[in-house]
Amino acid sequence: MKRASSRLVHLQFQKFHPKSSISLFSKHSITQFSSISSTDEQINHHPSKPHLKSHSTSQSSPFSRNPNRLLHNPSHNLSTLVNPRKPSSQLPSKQTKIKERSQIVDDFERAKTSEEMIKAFESMDVSFDHHELGLASLKIGLKLDEEGEYPEKVFDYANKSLKILDEIDNDSSLPLAMNLQLLGSACYNLNRFNESLGYLNRANRILGKLEETISDNDFNIKHVLHAVHLNLANTKNAMGRREDAIGNLKKCLEIKEVTLEKDSRELGNAYRDMAEAFVALLSFNEALPYCMKAIEIHKIQLGSNSVEVAHDRRLLGVIYTGLEEHGKALEQNQLSQKVLKNWGRTSDLLRAEIDAANMQIALGKFDEAINTLKGVVLQTDKESEERAMIFVSMAKALCNQEKFQETKRCLQMACGILDKKEKSSPLEVSEAYMEISMQYETMNEFETAISLLKRAQAMLEKIPEEQHSVGSASARIGWLLLLTGKVQESVPYLEDATERLKENFGSKHFGVGYVYNNLGAAYLELDRPQSAAQAFALAKDVMDTSLGPHHVDSIEACQNLSKAYSAMRSYALAINFQEKAIDAWSGHGPSAHDELKEARRVLEELKVKACGGSEDLHSKKALPVQHRRRSSRSSGD
Repeated sequence: MKRASSRLVHLQFQKFHPKSSISLFSKHSITQFSSISSTDEQINHHPSKPHLKSHSTSQSSPFSRNPNRLLHNPSHNLSTLVNPRKPSSQLPSKQTKIKERSQIVDDFERAKTSEEMIKAFESMDVSFDHHELGLASLKIGLKLDEEGEYPEKVFDYANKSLKILDEIDNDSSLPLAMNLQLLGSACYNLNRFNESLGYLNRANRILGKLEETISDNDFNIKHVLHAVHLNLANTKNAMGRREDAIGNLKKCLEIKEVTLEKDSRELGNAYRDMAEAFVALLSFNEALPYCMKAIEIHKIQLGSNSVEVAHDRRLLGVIYTGLEEHGKALEQNQLSQKVLKNWGRTSDLLRAEIDAANMQIALGKFDEAINTLKGVVLQTDKESEERAMIFVSMAKALCNQEKFQETKRCLQMACGILDKKEKSSPLEVSEAYMEISMQYETMNEFETAISLLKRAQAMLEKIPEEQHSVGSASARIGWLLLLTGKVQESVPYLEDATERLKENFGSKHFGVGYVYNNLGAAYLELDRPQSAAQAFALAKDVMDTSLGPHHVDSIEACQNLSKAYSAMRSYALAINFQEKAIDAWSGHGPSAHDELKEARRVLEELKVKACGGSEDLHSKKALPVQHRRRSSRSSGD
């Protein structure tokens, strides 16, 4: 990736990846369960909003950004016990007890707060068999989850309900799936992510069975299924498994596409969420069509001058930046700024103006960027994060003009502000340190760059959902250590980076290929040619898949693999991969004349070695590859 765009994207894409609330429908649960003696009864109440496809007339959507927004009072929509008013032929001596039980149930159903519900439940616990208390425990868990303050209590009541439902259920009821979803949500809030996945995956299996057995594809099953997949996505993101989470987010979107009206505002939000998820993976081509759909829908529903459309355009600007279409990015930013200014969205407008300056820098318009930032800095507080980011962007423009003393002054002022905010805003500060480190790297001040990266990494380690950023920091530190000759020290950082990035972005993500290539270069420097060959082979495989075999970095990985085999004296394999590199360079035409000439020279040298000639030690040295965007000389066109 080219330096300017990679820096801008690094700062921006995380802003468009918000963490959704993932508790179920605490406020608004399900339907009428007439009895716990028949827990596999189906729901017949269909909550909806006007945009839903002919389900009902309720004004709240079951698929809002907070999945806890379905019904206004769960206590009246989940009948807790066997009907205590059922006509009885019991002797009069039993009627008083029945009446008392009825009164206890009435008190529970009328309860408005979790405290009232728990007080009523204590009376129920004395008067009812424990098998009759499963749904009551679930309702208390849902109410506590709605109030959002006591995840431990949510877990306790949901777990009590699960033990009861497991005794009377055949693993195929909607209440059981809801219970498991609530447990998954509670574990997520307690940072017990592996447990969360266990509960949620079981809920997903139950819902899959229900979908197969119910002919009308019940709307409420889809509602719970949506919440489960949203929980799964957020839990996987928190564990750093971002690529896995994409599948769950796609399932959420599919459910919305079949349950919401074609041009509903909420469907537009769902498309934007999907675009943000792909931006977080740096998969900008995949993000683009979802963002365009979001803009189209929000324009229809809210008009071109709405705040929602402005937010969509800001995201589109980030996507275009990632695709290195900086002119289009700036155009979207300017359109967004115009709307935000009309609506008086000062804070959003300020960030959009900083974005615009970064885009101007990417376009090489350094003086324009500096003037933009000079105007914006006057709108910020002296010790604000915004002012620090303005100094960082100002330094970037000055650095590109090779005004290094002024650059350092700006960076020092930024660090002075950020240093005081490490505890209150660790994520924002760590991102800023990573950006600042890149500028020190540009000025060849590698020790300062490495120091800042290590500070950022230490803060990010404490944030579970930022493990992908820890991997990125490790990759950067390893690259700089390798570049400065500290090869042995670089290896653990590069090895750590490969594992973290594979887990977060998938084993075939192009970024993983760059780290494998640098790891191979380190192994070769340490005279470990077999390890080097394995790393280069993995790098080549990833780059061929993600970038294409004719991308310049794919070719360099191929040549490095040839060098590793040469170091192992496996000259037949070395010649084979060098010939493949020559074929690939030939496709680039005149622009790769020098590279093609050198590749042919190396091939002739390999043939001499294969016949017993002397070995050129220089040819054993592999080249580490700095991360570049896909568009960089990707083909011979």
